[in-house]
Amino acid sequence: MKNRSTFSLIFWIYSSRSKNNKVPIYARITVDGNRANFSLKRRIPAENWEASRGMMKGKRQESKLVNKYLDQVRSNIYLAYEELLSEHKMITAQAIKNRYLGKDVFYRSLKDLFEYHNEISKQSLSSRTLKHYKVTQRYLYKFLSAKFSLNDYRLIDLNYTFIKDFEFFIKSYQPQDHQRKMSHNTAVKHLQRLRKMVTMAYHHEWIPKDPFVRFKSSFIKKRREFLTKEELDSIENFQSSIDRLNIVKDIFLFSCYTGLSYIDITKLSIDNIGMDFEGNQWIETERQKTKTALKIPLLNQARNILKSYQNHPKTAHSKTLLPHYSNQKLNSYLKEISDFCGIKKNLTFHVARHTFATTITLTNGVPIETVSKLLGHTKLATTQIYARVIDNKVKDDMSFLNTKLNGNVE
Repeated sequence: MKNRSTFSLIFWIYSSRSKNNKVPIYARITVDGNRANFSLKRRIPAENWEASRGMMKGKRQESKLVNKYLDQVRSNIYLAYEELLSEHKMITAQAIKNRYLGKDVFYRSLKDLFEYHNEISKQSLSSRTLKHYKVTQRYLYKFLSAKFSLNDYRLIDLNYTFIKDFEFFIKSYQPQDHQRKMSHNTAVKHLQRLRKMVTMAYHHEWIPKDPFVRFKSSFIKKRREFLTKEELDSIENFQSSIDRLNIVKDIFLFSCYTGLSYIDITKLSIDNIGMDFEGNQWIETERQKTKTALKIPLLNQARNILKSYQNHPKTAHSKTLLPHYSNQKLNSYLKEISDFCGIKKNLTFHVARHTFATTITLTNGVPIETVSKLLGHTKLATTQIYARVIDNKVKDDMSFLNTKLNGNVE
């Protein structure tokens, strides 16, 4: 069994570096005959030093203060030695010196964490999701500048107070490019992203404890908007002299009858259309968000929309089945359409997916398990968020139940 390394510590004065009749005090760490010297940033008159004891002579106030400081240094150097032993690190004079001076400890910062997270997430997260993380990071930099006048922050200094202060900052922050402040749910999404990255830092042992342990914040549940049968009919009957509005209407309706999200529709090509032995057409693709395989039978309404764009100028020179607009433009044009149709709801493209889940499928008796599969959900609980049935369906179901209870149905 190997014995401990020989370790000793002395304090001494560097007489040849005298300045204004004062000499610097040095520490010398020796391990197995190898030395490491460093200055203690203190100067004293050479005649006041007692070399045999490694301390100042006398009982004057100056001597007491210097000797007290030397005791603290000695204690901390021995602590550094014991830490290295407990960590099973190689014990050398230089290693003990570096540990005492804090040179062997690399304190990672938020900026280090962001760069690491974004680099390792390139393959697992979509560019759109990574963009959301970068927005969260920009808000953090704004917070650091406003709160601490800093452009970075040590991870080891993160605590519960930091998290709460950041939460308050983003909820009260007034953006310069638009009037509305951040909603509660948007703020929670930013906090969720920060929490994910900080938890990763904790698992990598970059921080000794997770500052989010006692932090709690939850979403405010909101009613998912969807179109009723009457509202959907009004959009289907909508015709405009403005070509872009007619195109956006068709893309929106295609989503209503397939349940596909905006990003999944933009990727559709002829290669995604398959046919079974009975001649039925299917969409076969993969959800961008979850990488879940999708196989959706084409309803007549969706099939007719695709047919109308087979030789359309906006798809003739591209591989996509439908014309492409940015999500921002789609939502802007949908607001125009909703105004023309007299729809008071906030019509966004994602309303189409909710409409497929409720008005098109669940309301017409499609089992929720089937709807879950068509939407590409990995958990049935996720589909239940979409499972909103309109008042007419509830009325019809309860009317049928009432008839059955009264014995009028066999």
